[in-house]
Amino acid sequence: MNWDDLRFFLALVDSGTLTGAARRLQVEHTTVARRIDALEAALGLRLFDRLVRGWQLTVEGQHLVPHAREVEERWFSFERKALSEGQMEGVVRISAAPTLTSFVLAPNLKNLHAALPGLELELFAEKHEVSLGRREADIALRMSRPQTAGLVIKAVATIQYGLYASKSYLKGRKRSDWQFAAYEKNSGTLHHQWLEDLLDANPSRVLLRSNDQLVLRQVVAAGLGVSVLPHYLAKGMGGRSSDLQRIDDPLCPVQRKLWLVMHDDVRRSVRVRAVADQLISLFASQVVLEMLA
Repeated sequence: MNWDDLRFFLALVDSGTLTGAARRLQVEHTTVARRIDALEAALGLRLFDRLVRGWQLTVEGQHLVPHAREVEERWFSFERKALSEGQMEGVVRISAAPTLTSFVLAPNLKNLHAALPGLELELFAEKHEVSLGRREADIALRMSRPQTAGLVIKAVATIQYGLYASKSYLKGRKRSDWQFAAYEKNSGTLHHQWLEDLLDANPSRVLLRSNDQLVLRQVVAAGLGVSVLPHYLAKGMGGRSSDLQRIDDPLCPVQRKLWLVMHDDVRRSVRVRAVADQLISLFASQVVLEMLA
């Protein structure tokens, strides 16, 4: 059998559909189907029932999943160990939330590149948490403190929030006439919940809802209402001033820690450690501190 086919097997187990597995592995869905067919032929077992609603594991396939997980973990452990033996060259993958990647990281990487000229960075702007154990990223910047064992975690910044509206929207408009751009219902995130509590005590109606902070920023910038945003997003790309005006009454008290996270094996890599140190310095720099505060 081709050992690499196990990646396709587990991707399909986790995704449940050819399309989802293909997206995860960055291949065509026909490639996933072909590799599963090859694995089944090599093993002499039918691992999935091909159903209209998706591919469903057979009993035999279910029995093999934990063994495939063991092989996968051994492989990633080998890969992480190999990375720790590497030199100051190659690729380092960084995963962070989309707005943090676009508005804080991307505009401020010049000094990092100058300090580490032999490295190539990959910035993954993702809302979901990637698996560091599976090497989906080498370094992750997360808004919640991970509880998974085997990770190295360091708080690198404090993200602060405030109410914002365009200057033109606020000019001559009474507070009682404000309309709000809010987050999706039932979001448990602290600043989302703070806005919901504010809306409960406010007769003004919600103009719209979105699950994307950048969408809310654009709505507010277009003069359509008020919303709560992280300060760095309201200030614009690279911390430049924008037409958005911060509202200090009411003052949003929410502050959230930003955590830099690495797998314990990967932190021994010379290049990953160097990039992590540069990121820590970046978030301690005056220019970024001013963006976040």
